[in-house]
Amino acid sequence: MTEVLNQDDIDALLSAVSTGEVEEVRESRQIFSRHRRDLENVEITEYDFKRPERISKDQMRALKTLHESFARNFGASLSGFLRTIVEIRIARAEQMTYSEFISSLPNPTSFNLINAPELDGQLCLEISPLIIYPIIDRLLGGSNQDLFIPQRAMTLIEIRLIQTILTRAMTSLTEAWESVKQINFSFGEMESNPQIVQIVPPNEVVVVLGFEIKMTNRAGTMTLCIPFNAIEPFIDDLSSQSWFLAGRAKGDHPWEEMIDNQLANAVLEVSGILAETSMTMSELRNLEVGDMIMTEKPSKMPSVLTTEGVPKFLVHIGQHKGKRAMRIIRPIVSGDRY
Repeated sequence: MTEVLNQDDIDALLSAVSTGEVEEVRESRQIFSRHRRDLENVEITEYDFKRPERISKDQMRALKTLHESFARNFGASLSGFLRTIVEIRIARAEQMTYSEFISSLPNPTSFNLINAPELDGQLCLEISPLIIYPIIDRLLGGSNQDLFIPQRAMTLIEIRLIQTILTRAMTSLTEAWESVKQINFSFGEMESNPQIVQIVPPNEVVVVLGFEIKMTNRAGTMTLCIPFNAIEPFIDDLSSQSWFLAGRAKGDHPWEEMIDNQLANAVLEVSGILAETSMTMSELRNLEVGDMIMTEKPSKMPSVLTTEGVPKFLVHIGQHKGKRAMRIIRPIVSGDRY
């Protein structure tokens, strides 16, 4: 039989504990882990299984810094395309479940899927109608004054117009991710109701990056949703140390490549100069049809090919397939007489 303590025994025991005659028995904590740890210095924090955080704070800061570059590049691209100042800045970066993200979006809206062959899954980009319709109005030549924001799905014409904006967004997003991994983002399908699109299970963790877009007297939001399983294979590369080291190692090469690609499409005027001479104003005034202008340059000397007025090559003037042509002999070097 188990011995039962009466009230006197309980009072005596409590008195002995308070005076120190009997030590209080403390329950030892056992923490199971793959590695042995010092149980006295273990930090225990609360964990909410409804809102799991699978990305560290350093990785979240790296993601935020990464997409700040995307916001700057996309804003500069839109400013040149729309011929007006467009400011885009990142407003928030947090992780939540996909169901919470979908519940926070308006309906209807511009909900766009993003494809990337290098990732295991899709991303999504939501743009608020408060800024979508002012952009469409600007593309069609409007002034955005007294613009009515309709509460409906976008028409086919409006979708085609906004696709030009999304294409530029994909280009800026690809350039921003080059410092971590070469990923080719491309625009996928577009929906007006985000509730019918399920790119991941409702309880899956996603990273949500919120942006603010300002254009003259209009403003709106843009939200980028990145599922955790899509970036999980290289999530360790997003730590602040490795990310900044990668940026330092590359230096300015990404900028040099981007500038080189932009300059490669620039149009230049090319001219072929046979010879040059000078004359007085009276001689120019007395010129008639059939007159011959003499120069000091021999006819056998090569002509000069100029680019935007700057001499670049020595050439021979000829004819190719019924058209005037210039065959390049060699580049012009210092000391050449032409």
